[in-house]
Amino acid sequence: MIDLVFPDGSSRQYPDGSTGRDVAAAISKSLEKKALLIKLDGQLLDLDRPLTPDLLAGKRKFEILTREAPEALDTIRHDTAHVLAEAVQELFPGTQVTIGPNVEDGFYYDFARDEPFSLDDLEKIEKRMKEIVDRDEKISREVWDREEAIAHFDSIGEQYKAQIIRDLPPTDTITVYRQGNWKDLCRGPHLPSTKHVGKAFKLTGAYWRGDQNNAQLQRIYGTSWASEADLEAYLKRVEEAEKRDHRKLGKTMDLFHIQEEGKGMVFWHPKGWALYRVLEDYMRRRLDAAGYKEVKTPQILDKSLWEKSGHAEKFGHAMFMCESAEGEVLAVKPMNCPGHIQIFNVGQKSYRELPLRMAEFGACHRYEPSGAMHGIMRVRAFTQDDAHIFCREEQVTEESARFIELLRSVYNDLGMTLADTKFSTRPDLRAGSDDVWDKAESALAAAAEAAGETLTLQPGEGAFYGPKLEFSLKDAIGRVWQCGTLQLDFVLPERLDAEYVSEDGSKKRPVMLHRAILGSFERFIGILLENFAGALPVWLAPTQVVVATITSDADDYAREVVEALTKLGMRAELDLRNEKINYKIREHSLAKVPVIAVVGRKEAETRQLALRRLGGEGQSVLSLEDAIAVLTADATPPDVARARASNAVLEAQIA
Repeated sequence: MIDLVFPDGSSRQYPDGSTGRDVAAAISKSLEKKALLIKLDGQLLDLDRPLTPDLLAGKRKFEILTREAPEALDTIRHDTAHVLAEAVQELFPGTQVTIGPNVEDGFYYDFARDEPFSLDDLEKIEKRMKEIVDRDEKISREVWDREEAIAHFDSIGEQYKAQIIRDLPPTDTITVYRQGNWKDLCRGPHLPSTKHVGKAFKLTGAYWRGDQNNAQLQRIYGTSWASEADLEAYLKRVEEAEKRDHRKLGKTMDLFHIQEEGKGMVFWHPKGWALYRVLEDYMRRRLDAAGYKEVKTPQILDKSLWEKSGHAEKFGHAMFMCESAEGEVLAVKPMNCPGHIQIFNVGQKSYRELPLRMAEFGACHRYEPSGAMHGIMRVRAFTQDDAHIFCREEQVTEESARFIELLRSVYNDLGMTLADTKFSTRPDLRAGSDDVWDKAESALAAAAEAAGETLTLQPGEGAFYGPKLEFSLKDAIGRVWQCGTLQLDFVLPERLDAEYVSEDGSKKRPVMLHRAILGSFERFIGILLENFAGALPVWLAPTQVVVATITSDADDYAREVVEALTKLGMRAELDLRNEKINYKIREHSLAKVPVIAVVGRKEAETRQLALRRLGGEGQSVLSLEDAIAVLTADATPPDVARARASNAVLEAQIA
């Protein structure tokens, strides 16, 4: 007999070799019908996998998963990928399958086929997939001998599958899943049959996936969900995301462009640069107030510094190198940290000077493959809101908490919500001893806990010189973006000889906290545009107000209004064109101008403004004085407004 412990804590015995289906049937027939998978001490397994003592090996926590279980969705998607592969091979004989993993919100499968898939092909494939679901093909797991599996896949022309098996470690068990008459190499687990995949799926595109050293493959992407309602909601989110695409908004709002002669390099137009500067000025004020000292380091440094820091070994493939006429090998900086240590190392530092918070809006360059770049979200030239805090070990907790508080405040000001904080631990390729990493991971986890953060563990995802916290934002349509980071580093100060004089007169290495809030200005501006669908808050908007005339009789008054607003620091524009006012309003609304001040003969005579808000209905008519007060209040950055309010309270207390 085998002992199983259920989620409610109860324990039951079943005959050796019982399956999850047997256990479900013993509980109720309705549960047997709904059961899809089992979970054994956190591991997902096939419903019909025999539960033997060897498999259990001390595991006892047992759970039956139905379609509603969040963990089931990954298996539904993976099974949908298998149904896709079966459909492709039925429709296009001779096509080889390679790999078909899950990705965010869906799956893909790579195929080896000479002819490209067309949109018509995708429709046919999707139709055949639904037929395979209707067939209710049984899915079963088989363990094969390694050499027999290689010979089998070679014999049917599946060279990629045969090679995958050859590349697996000798100790790996070779498992093949049979799906009706079709089969595929796979670790599993899988659903009991194809009917459980359901029909809440959709193919979303086919792409060439080329490798210069290998044959080109074709990748078909799809999405799959537990219910039709979930699929419909997802497709609506995708449709909304397409409307919010920062690349389209950048063109509509005349903010920036990227062209072939500067791949991954942003050409900022006047309005886009105005937005960039507003964000930069805001971040500079926040850093100044938080005690950071701004610096500027060179764009190009000798390769030897990057070799000493370890970046050449880790990031050499992504660094732009150049050679001088005298034979010097120089590297365009991919990051700012080695330069900051050079500034720290000038002169002798005392423990009394720590923490030293050193900030730089550092322009960095990294080689990104052409296929990886995406608008201004992923580029080759970018500017980080970078800073490094040099501190003593006993200051790590306090400095980390201060940073996290600042990060939360900045995100709130920018209209974003902190959604998740991940804790990334030591990667396989890393610098520093295990003892150093033990100390670093323990210190950073304790600091995050002290700051009130709930952490999601990401084993092996740390930086090569230290563990890190990754802060993710949730936008207006529920998407999550990883932006801010906090990394604890004992390694670089050691490699680059940073030291300070301690209280007892001895020399010690500082701890280095690498931190960023936005990540990069380029990417964060893209996120802001998509979050607000281009309708940025007035204080961030490149053009905050357009004064548009109805008739030429109001031209002089309109000029006076724009001049008054400009003197107060507002980004105001004048529209005196001989066009109908509805045309002007529509054009400026498409450009996402937050406020349009309409003036005609009546407004000029009464010295009023008719204010129309983007996305609002109707207009409010105010005196010029009141309108300016409202507009300047809207245009005031949140941190400036807080400072003014605080000063007003202080002045009142003094009075």
